[in-house]
Amino acid sequence: MTTRIFVLAKNVFQEVIRDRILYIIGFYALILAAAFGVLPQFAAATEDKMFLDFGMAAMNAIGLIVTIFVGTGLVNKEIEKRTILVLIAKPVSRSEIIVGKYLGLSAVLAVLIAMMTVIYLLFLQFGNITYSIASILIAAIFLFLQLSLITSVAIAFGVFTASLLATVLTFAVYLMGNITQDLVEFGRLSRNLGIERLTQGLFLVLPDLSRLDLKNHAVYGLQALPDTTALFINASYGLLYSAMLLAIAIFIFSRREF
Repeated sequence: MTTRIFVLAKNVFQEVIRDRILYIIGFYALILAAAFGVLPQFAAATEDKMFLDFGMAAMNAIGLIVTIFVGTGLVNKEIEKRTILVLIAKPVSRSEIIVGKYLGLSAVLAVLIAMMTVIYLLFLQFGNITYSIASILIAAIFLFLQLSLITSVAIAFGVFTASLLATVLTFAVYLMGNITQDLVEFGRLSRNLGIERLTQGLFLVLPDLSRLDLKNHAVYGLQALPDTTALFINASYGLLYSAMLLAIAIFIFSRREF
């Protein structure tokens, strides 16, 4: 079973790496270079802080685009092109297909984030910008966990909806997941029992992605990071939520007829 999952993950990894990864990394380096030259003209006193923020935000945005557009098509395109019939005819279970594709894209994201982080640090070093390498590395690790969670969301939608709808729904979950705590507060302030229950329900169902977002901590320094216990709890939350979504995807996929 482990060998079959590894083969599936390797195939996904090689396909995505071969098709897209070098262009994406080059694009990230290009926009950092552009920002490096342009920002000082608009923010004479705060360009260092703005570049720190821009670099992390660009890394997040590029990783999210790859996650959503590739993740929603991992299984869905196989279904739409009917190549899934060839795959399930082989001695491989449907759960192995889901897990293998998830791990393959997660490996791609790990490489992508690692290389973008290296480029980001090189720009910071070249520009003599003060930064905390520990906080940036921790933020990059948690960005990987966040995108891995979104990968599981994309796969879960992709196994039972069309690619376009799965893309829209995944992006909506990402947006809502970043403001779930604000939604709860909005429900309390509304003083409406129905709205309050709705927002609390959304908070329980949607992933709380703010737990895995440490961009601001990376920009403002290591001292602002949560303590080790909180980091461990938040990382565990991301992993468990991803596992739950993969279990849902496997359940739906195993009952589909082709």
